[in-house]
Amino acid sequence: MDTLRRWWGRYSIHFLSALVGLAIALGLRITQGMPLLEAYQFFTQPWQWVSRNPEPLIESRTVELNARMAELESQNEQLKQLLNLEVTKRNQGTWAMVIGRSGEAWWSQMVLSKGSQDGVLPGAIALGSGGLVGRVTAASPHSSRLLLVSDPSSVVGVSLARSRFMGILRGQNQRNGVLEFFERDPDVRVGDVVLTSPYTTRFPPGIVVGQVVSINLDKQPAPEAVVAFSAPLGLLEYVNVQPFTAKSDALLLSP
Repeated sequence: MDTLRRWWGRYSIHFLSALVGLAIALGLRITQGMPLLEAYQFFTQPWQWVSRNPEPLIESRTVELNARMAELESQNEQLKQLLNLEVTKRNQGTWAMVIGRSGEAWWSQMVLSKGSQDGVLPGAIALGSGGLVGRVTAASPHSSRLLLVSDPSSVVGVSLARSRFMGILRGQNQRNGVLEFFERDPDVRVGDVVLTSPYTTRFPPGIVVGQVVSINLDKQPAPEAVVAFSAPLGLLEYVNVQPFTAKSDALLLSP
């Protein structure tokens, strides 16, 4: 009996530990480990909720999408106005074919198939697919001469459709023109739509001229932007000529 007591005193802890381990193993086998899994989930659930909680990400994404949507809505409204303006103008005026163009003055002028007997007079403006093409400078009974906006002598008062900042657009004998701003710090972005200014004397206001493709705010004496003309000036075969009388009010900007 003493031997049994000594053995129990020496190995009882190991024996009980083995029994507990065996019971746990048997319980896990019967329950397929569910209690252990539930305990793990209980202690880790708060952290899982934090990591799985999508609200901050959703909120940030929502702010980004709302800002983008507002920008797109503004651009869409501008384009709708421009489209309506173009449709209105193209339902009026006279369509004329381009019948003459010199290789040496390709970006300067062209001859049209309509003249004074068709109502095409000096001062009339010409529109093409996309926007402003130029201004009629001379007319005979059956033909007329058109000065293109890409000609270096062509100067157009313009404004930005988005921010309304204004300046002077000069032709460069190529597909692009240079816009010189009146303000030292204009609100201008690449992609801004350029329209004829409300104060220009040679063209009606609100006609699409082009789109800003690059900006130089450090240019002296005034900031500049390169504008790609929206009308395909190098490929035109027809233009729509609109009668227009230049303004003479000395208070208006010229051009």
